[in-house]
Amino acid sequence: MADLTTSYMGLKINNPFIAGASELTSDLESIMNIASAGAGAIVVKSLFEEQIQLERLRLEDELTEYDEVHAEMLDIHPDLEHGGPQEHLYWLRKVKEAVEIPVFASLNAINRETWTDYAKQIEGTGVDGIELNFYLTPVDMERESADIEKEQKEILSEIKGSLDIPVAVKLSPFYANPLNLVKKMDNTGADGLVLFNRFFQPDIDPQKVKESMEFDLSSEGDYRLPLRYAGLLYGNINADICASSGIFSGMDAAKVLLAGASCVQLVSTLYRNRPDIIGTMVVDLLEWMEKKGYNSIDDFRGKLSKKNSSDPFAYERAQYVSMLMKPEPVMRDFPR
Repeated sequence: MADLTTSYMGLKINNPFIAGASELTSDLESIMNIASAGAGAIVVKSLFEEQIQLERLRLEDELTEYDEVHAEMLDIHPDLEHGGPQEHLYWLRKVKEAVEIPVFASLNAINRETWTDYAKQIEGTGVDGIELNFYLTPVDMERESADIEKEQKEILSEIKGSLDIPVAVKLSPFYANPLNLVKKMDNTGADGLVLFNRFFQPDIDPQKVKESMEFDLSSEGDYRLPLRYAGLLYGNINADICASSGIFSGMDAAKVLLAGASCVQLVSTLYRNRPDIIGTMVVDLLEWMEKKGYNSIDDFRGKLSKKNSSDPFAYERAQYVSMLMKPEPVMRDFPR
């Protein structure tokens, strides 16, 4: 039987299918099901500093709601304060104790000092690594893009200098040149690059004439974006590449591994098809490998990257131009 083991951030994992951070990895029963289904590793739902700040403000409002109702009452809850990240840290310890596969934490902070402080506390829970989720929605017209990249690189540098566990960076595709930023993160010491996170996109309900929020799952075919960057990056950086977005089948995983990824993260397919889909994806990848004569992932990883591809233009604009010059093969499957 083919060997599905792979290396990610210096850690050996049984197979390349990692359950990504989501509500499914915030419940112990769900996590146990994911591990039993055959996941190679798990990323626990992110610790968001914004959430802690909102909870702290809400607690303060509740504790002071009835203060000074009587002239002599100054504070009826004088010693209570929000516990900060302690609940999340406790949860990480419980998850680490409950499963035998590698457990990665995910962190999204706001303040510069909080990133490093929370990362140090997370390391103390015993997790195998940490994923810095640089989820920054562009809403400030005045902020220079170079300043954002510089700050994120410095945050990574500070955290790498403070921790002994491996550190991955999860990026969005919304940079002027993601390849350049990835190279900077790699030079700064990132052990892994997760490509890409998915931003929440707002919507509008025209009937109620108000904003609405929808759960934004990825769609089949979305793997093509991380596939492109895995193919461009393979052989050019030291960090491992983890493809995220639109991985719904074992063949989707095979494609991004051929491009150069070391592993994949699964979220949307776990929601749509339940955690048992992991077992199916493992079997499908194994059967494909055996049919092709591959004994291990290293036998084919990066085989179709830009570095190794027989078509030097496969990842470049020339491919798009070529498609436009030959419209018939593209249009023949669509009604006219």
